Amino acid sequence: MIRKIITIDKNKCNGCGLCVDACHEGAIGLEEGKAVLLRDDYCDGLGDCLPACPMDAISFEEREALAYDEEAVKENMKKKAHTKKSETEENVKVTSKLTNFPVQIKLVSEEAYFLKDSELLIAADCTAFAYGNFHNDFMKDKVTLIGCTKLDDTDYTEKLTNIFRANNITSVTVTRMQVPCCGGMENTVKKALDNAGKELPLRVVTISSSGAIINDVNY
Repeated sequence: MIRKIITIDKNKCNGCGLCVDACHEGAIGLEEGKAVLLRDDYCDGLGDCLPACPMDAISFEEREALAYDEEAVKENMKKKAHTKKSETEENVKVTSKLTNFPVQIKLVSEEAYFLKDSELLIAADCTAFAYGNFHNDFMKDKVTLIGCTKLDDTDYTEKLTNIFRANNITSVTVTRMQVPCCGGMENTVKKALDNAGKELPLRVVTISSSGAIINDVNY
């Protein structure tokens, strides 16, 4: 059908994007730094974008074009809103949930004040780097201890045993990586609980190198 529709002069366009924001139908986008009409059927031909352009790069023309499709516009705007929400969530600044310092197992005193009556997170140190939302999903409201049973030049069994004996720990969460050597952290914690004669709620979470939870077990 022949109808009135916008046209954009790329030679005049400076890529400011004001027309993109002004178009309530999502008909205009930016490609290679220039405004473009994305689809004919998104443009209602009312020209809300014209006064927004500081370069006078947008005008009307009459040509063969698809009819304005209100349902297609609604679907497009719904997708754009979802994408914008996802991008916003990804860019939200995460505040630290760390409640104690130091955090390295070898540096923490067995009778540190923050261990009393605590929920304990014992993390293989790689897990905080692999899992993106580690602070919110694991560290929040817990005392965090980190270490690596492969690379740290010490056996943590005795120290963790003493920590369990000296403090009223209410629960233990262990985060470990998928790699077999990281099973040492899980085994060390289990052995320490046995040595201390403690039967506490124990959660073991295994994380892949890509940051996915692949196993989550409560004992």
